[in-house]
Order: sequence, then structure tokens, then C-alpha cells
Amino acid sequence: MEKEIKPIKIAIMGAGTVGGGVYKLLQMRKADMCQRVGTDIEIAKILVKSIPETRKDVDASLLTENIEDIVNDDSVQIVVEVMGGIEPARTFILRCLNSGKSVVSANKDLIAVHGRELLDAAEENHVDFMFEASCAGGIPIIRPLKQCLIANEITEIMGIVNGTTNYILTKMAQEGMEFEEALAKATELGYAEADPTADVEGLDAGRKMAIMGSIGFHSRITFDDVYTEGITHITSKDIKYAKDMDCVIKLLGIARNTESGVEVRVHPTLINKEHPLASVNDVFNAVFVHGDAVDDTMFYGRGAGEMPTASAVVGDVLEAARNIVGNCLGMFGCSCYRELPVKQIGDIESKYFVRMIVRDCAGVLGNVASILGNNQVSIEKIIQKPAGCDTAEIVAITDVVQEKNFKAAMQTLNDMSFVQEISSMIRVYA
Repeated sequence: MEKEIKPIKIAIMGAGTVGGGVYKLLQMRKADMCQRVGTDIEIAKILVKSIPETRKDVDASLLTENIEDIVNDDSVQIVVEVMGGIEPARTFILRCLNSGKSVVSANKDLIAVHGRELLDAAEENHVDFMFEASCAGGIPIIRPLKQCLIANEITEIMGIVNGTTNYILTKMAQEGMEFEEALAKATELGYAEADPTADVEGLDAGRKMAIMGSIGFHSRITFDDVYTEGITHITSKDIKYAKDMDCVIKLLGIARNTESGVEVRVHPTLINKEHPLASVNDVFNAVFVHGDAVDDTMFYGRGAGEMPTASAVVGDVLEAARNIVGNCLGMFGCSCYRELPVKQIGDIESKYFVRMIVRDCAGVLGNVASILGNNQVSIEKIIQKPAGCDTAEIVAITDVVQEKNFKAAMQTLNDMSFVQEISSMIRVYA
């Protein structure tokens, strides 16, 4: 006679957009949960800051304001953390792990800083800590890096991992908007937060790249290791010049494992229009991975939103539940067995797009070329156009150059009397 397995009880910490989506999706799958997992899953508690007088989208009897109701409930085996932020989420997760509960989290801010501590706590207590939703919403990327691509030596993880900035750049490219206008449109549609700093300055994408780089390269990378640069300085003129050069501008997260160390950075980048990432538009995200055996792979879809993120969270919940049923918890813990150096931004190599306004007089172009050459910066292509009364615009793309040499050249040029302004400096994917 087949042994009956008791339902697995879970608790949800946080009942905002994602928490509501998790609750909704679990209810949608309730009828066939036993067939998918091997037992039923029941929601036992939902932690909220304060219990509202009325709330029709969840069962009010499940709501609690007290974390002790979850930590001290031995029947709860899986806890979902969708609160966001560092504290109290970190403390609550550690308490749950240390009480023998598996935890599923979507908290990129926390994991990018304290991921090792949380994974170590899960390993010590022989439970699971899963975080598929932390990097690309509904797009599977953590599990593929940890499991499906484990036979590969991953050398590059590159992606568009922030929907807000991708929407803004798409509007600038397709409709000729300037940054502020496109940001206002994104805010109006709910794609941008009231304070969009984390998105438009590259911080959100930086956290995701720290997590993916750690897993892909098997070496711990924290958010502090990631160079971040946002899109606030990008203009419609930059985008037009990029188009003239058969390129588009995207906010890219780039992680590379090189012989001299790991590079992890987020910044606007010119990318050839033929590259698969160039056609990823609006709020869609995509992650491009290169492995020595698999070659190139790309994961594409919705990187945020209530139900796409809930899809990733509930996927982890069901995996954790299967592990409980199969008595095989803690199989996929921390994969960082290396200690690779992380390169400083000045030591990386890249091509550069540069645009500057100079005095329109004899010898200026030669002086610009001379200063670049003195700093080991060679030019792939350069054009000069009239820009106004007695001024000209110089637009150039460099060959691959070490960043500190390029910045030194730009500093020298900026001090020259014949240079009115350096309007743009944007890296080119090479």
C-alpha cells in the first residue's frame, strides 16, 4: 500500500505585488498539485506589516503580523520571502533556515550582498535556499546555470536585465524621445518606480549580475564588486549616431571570466544590430550565456511583473517540496568553490564611442588624434561634421583599449582649449 504523504505547509513573508501573485498562482495550481509534487501544498501563514481591515484577494485568516507565528510553527516546512530590502528580510530568512525550514526568495538586494551567509545557513541546516526569481523574473536562469550548464566552463554572461531602462531606451530609439520624456512615459505606465534611481543608474541590474556571475564562474561576487553606470546621460543624438553605425544602445550587464580575472559591470553599450540582444525591446529581458561546450545560448522573456515573477517563485516552491517528498534537501547549495580576482574597471578593455564639440579650425583633428595616440588609444573610425558657428562635432569609435588609458586621453582632451565639450563616452561591445 502506497504511503500517504502529509500536505506540505508553506508561509509567505510579504503580501505585495509578488506575494499576491504567489498566492494566486498556488491557488490556480491547487487541483493538480499532488500530481506535480507528490503531495498537496497548503498556505499556513502570510506575514504582513499590518493586518488590513478588509482584503478580498487573500484568506484573511492566514494573515499575521508576527514572525514568531512562522518561525515557531513546526508544521511550516517552506517559507517564501517576497518582502524585499535587506532588513528585516535577512534576519527573518536566517531564523527560518536555522529552524529547519527551506526558504525561497526573490530578494536580489539581499542575495547580492549576503548570498554566501544565507547559502551557508541552508547547508548547515540541511535545507534548501532557492532564488530563481531574483535575477530575471519569469526567465529561468539560476537553475540553468547551476544544473543544466554545469558541464560547461562559462566565460561570459551578458544581458538586458532591467525592463524599465530597456523600455526607456526602446522609446528613445523608436520614437525619438529624450531620456526625461521616455522616463515620464515609463512612470505613467507603471514600469518605473516613483524613485527610479535603482533602475536608471544601473543598480538593479548590477545586483543581478553579481548573483549570476557568482553562480556562472563559481566564485563569490558581491554587489560592491560590480561597476555600475546608468542611462541618464544618453541622448537621442547618441542613439541616432549608433543607428548610423548599424548599432543600438542597450543597458547591458556584462560578466566575463578572463585569464586575468573576472569582469562584472553594468553600463550603456553600443551593440551591433545583428546581435540577438539588439532586438530585445520594451520591458522584455534576455540573458546571453557563452559556455565552452554549449557555445551560445539565450534566455528571453518577461523579467518582472506579478505573475512572471510568481512563476519563478512558485517553481522554486514546488522544487523544494519535491525535495522534501524525496528526502533530498540541500542538493544545490553554494557553488562558489573558487576565489577569482575581480578586475577594477580601469583594467578592463573595450572599444569606445566618443562624441565631442571642438573649435572648427585647422589642426584640431590632428591634435585630437595625437593626444589619443599618446595614450595608446587608436581609432577605428572617425568623422567630423559642422556643429555650429565656428564649431565642429567629432565622432569616433576606438579600437579595443584599456579603460584607464582611454579615460586619461579624455581628461587631457577635456583640458584642451580647442575642446568645447566631450558630449558622450559610451562603451562598444566587442
